[in-house]
Amino acid sequence: MRKATLEWLKSAEMDLENVAQIGHLEHLTPIVAFHAQQCVETCLKAVLEEHSKKVPKDHSTLRLYGLAKEFVAVDMDTGVLTDLDDLYIESRYPGDLGLLPTGKPSLAEAREFSEAAKTIYDQIRRTLAREDNSHP
Repeated sequence: MRKATLEWLKSAEMDLENVAQIGHLEHLTPIVAFHAQQCVETCLKAVLEEHSKKVPKDHSTLRLYGLAKEFVAVDMDTGVLTDLDDLYIESRYPGDLGLLPTGKPSLAEAREFSEAAKTIYDQIRRTLAREDNSHP
């Protein structure tokens, strides 16, 4: 696996560690969503890096998924990606600014985002590792 690919995956792991540390704290659910989005974003960038594609300076998980999906078969809920993209922007602003239609994410929604990020990370990590092992 390329060194830069490993760095992208290491960054995704750090986001997952942050989520694990704060995922149970209701007042930090926007930050949980932010780190879940960052995890997915960096995983998709790892896929592009590993396949020698230009890694755009783009934060949209939907757009990155569109670029990466031809290289890795990962089941992604585009509704979750849409919510993560919305929350990525909104979590950078103070207060409850209507992050989701119902306001800031609930603990259940934050859990859903963190589980989706972990699943995507695991699938991409396994796929890239298999690809790496298949090349002499």
